[in-house]
Amino acid sequence: MKPREISAILDELQKLYPNAHCELHHRNAYEMAVAVILSAQTTDASVNRVTPALFQQYPTIEDLAHGKIKEIEEYISSLGLYHNKAKAIQGFAFGVVNHFCGVIPQTIEELITLPGVGRKCANVIQSECFNLPSLAVDTHVSRVAKRLGLVYQKDTPEIIERKLKQKIPQDRWIKTHHQMIFFGRYLCHAQHPECSQCPFVEICHEKNKNL
Repeated sequence: MKPREISAILDELQKLYPNAHCELHHRNAYEMAVAVILSAQTTDASVNRVTPALFQQYPTIEDLAHGKIKEIEEYISSLGLYHNKAKAIQGFAFGVVNHFCGVIPQTIEELITLPGVGRKCANVIQSECFNLPSLAVDTHVSRVAKRLGLVYQKDTPEIIERKLKQKIPQDRWIKTHHQMIFFGRYLCHAQHPECSQCPFVEICHEKNKNL
């Protein structure tokens, strides 16, 4: 795909979702990091329903690190995989407290050493907590990138991340990440996408299998 074609896609996403943003509620880096770990395989809305009480009980990362796992589970029990997620967020908190003096690290390399944090989470934490150029690849970004022909169908999330970062100007990484999520979440659904409302239908690889 030529640079001008990519630019046209980015401009159209900007028209569609000029105010796209992270929909996980948070007040600081600690809350953002925990929320994004909890968001795996569930909706942001579901996470937002459980985090207020969770953070009221564990207002600091030190509190969460030393909390009782059964009690942590109770606060997030409405989420899928809550047993594993409770271990992940406490493991994350314990790792930050014990290996980074209680300060959440900013680099991808350091973040992914912490429990519950893969590259997607690390990119989100980096961009949302520290405003550093990052482009996380979740299921929405992956689906949209493939349908728009920005990457190949067989590409893994890591390959998609690398390709998108190569093709998209760095100063647009964070905004494009949010706009692709909004597009995937509210228009280009995995099932029954609203193609009649889509400005990209002519280039969509899902609609035009012969491309």
